[in-house]
Amino acid sequence: MLHTLRVPVFDREDVSTASERIRTRLKKAGQHFRANANIAAFIEDGEIDDLRAEVADKMQEVLSALVIDTENDHNTAETAQRVAKMFIDEVFSGRYRDAPSITAFPNVSQLKELMIVGPITVRSACSHHFCPIMGKVWIGVLPNASSDLIGLSKYARLCDWIMSRPQIQEEAVVMLADELENRIKPDGLAVVMEADHLCMHWRGVKDGQSVMTNSVMRGAFLTDPDFRREFLSLRNRGGD
Repeated sequence: MLHTLRVPVFDREDVSTASERIRTRLKKAGQHFRANANIAAFIEDGEIDDLRAEVADKMQEVLSALVIDTENDHNTAETAQRVAKMFIDEVFSGRYRDAPSITAFPNVSQLKELMIVGPITVRSACSHHFCPIMGKVWIGVLPNASSDLIGLSKYARLCDWIMSRPQIQEEAVVMLADELENRIKPDGLAVVMEADHLCMHWRGVKDGQSVMTNSVMRGAFLTDPDFRREFLSLRNRGGD
């Protein structure tokens, strides 16, 4: 009597790496996972630890390819683990953690006056070279009677969440403006970012003086030059 050898079938989720599992979920959902995307909704419990360990392994391969003797160099013995922790838990954490909890409250007093928040210190990394971006953000809000209001510290938390990813500055300010506009729905919204890019200072042309400034104007700030001038005047008067 012939006996059929039954080979056990393993679920891909049980044998693949954390990055492969997360990437598979993203692709099945039709979601992009570009450098500045947030993918927290596709990461399951325990996978951040797995991902951190996987990045450390890959970083060790990078160090080996750079011909750095981590076995005998006390300065780089734990560098792969430190870099993995830095990427996952700190400088790129905005990719892997949910949006900060932001409590909104109604505009009971029906405020309609211009409010400016800033300068908010922000830190990011250029998605082209992973070099640091260090800068400041100013936010102008013109609420209406039905707008939601949020606490001042929440602006800084949202900035940090958006910026803690590989970014280019032009896209980062638009992402921040979209997030704020969706949450508070004001009559007008303005975002200005001014930043130093170490990919300019540290490599390439090595120009230590270049600063990039860009802005996003929505609603009243876009259509009414008086509001725009008032915001920019008060922002400049506030200095650093």
